[in-house]
Amino acid sequence: MSRASDRVYEAIRSMILSGELPAGAQVGEEALAEKCGVSRTPVREALRRLESDLLVVRTDTQRSFVADWSLDDVSDAFELRAMLEGLAARRAAERMTDAALERIRLANRQIAAAIGKASPDVFGFLEGNREFHAVILEVAASRRLAALLSTLIEQPVVWRTAHHYGREALHRSHGEHEELIAAFARRDGAWAQAIMTSHILRAFHAYADAHRGLNEGLQREAAE
Repeated sequence: MSRASDRVYEAIRSMILSGELPAGAQVGEEALAEKCGVSRTPVREALRRLESDLLVVRTDTQRSFVADWSLDDVSDAFELRAMLEGLAARRAAERMTDAALERIRLANRQIAAAIGKASPDVFGFLEGNREFHAVILEVAASRRLAALLSTLIEQPVVWRTAHHYGREALHRSHGEHEELIAAFARRDGAWAQAIMTSHILRAFHAYADAHRGLNEGLQREAAE
């Protein structure tokens, strides 16, 4: 794979994950090539990778669009993520170092600061949350586990979920992180796995509630 293709892949993936390219948007090779300053070949290679990541879908007419997951698709992804991240938490607890534990605590302090503001800083919450889970996966030290988790849709789902969290839900997420930290401090793998599994599954229900709320809102707008 060429460096140009890698660069284009990261650029398009970032646009999708940030919402710059929303679900259902067409991703044209010519427009993306111009935007990224490359020929169409690396764009075509990048789109094939994004298709295998399930971030892009290709129609019978060979046009590419940003994937728009159904609630069933998201439920499947969360179920898999709960199993995999639960296992990662168990492995991390059994391999935890004091230095890694301090990084995890620091990430959760960042989350606490973000959600403690008069108007919760959702971006700060997301950054802290990303770091919190990334350190756990790093400590778990399993390349296969990391590769499997990387194939799951996470950030667009996490973004939508977090932006529909109320203050109570944000604090509940932070509190569950504190429970994970307690399990890590005791190097208790079974406890960490149980907390992480329930943490991810609860996040799915928050997403599902947001998804239904958005759809109901769109339906009301269409009826008016």
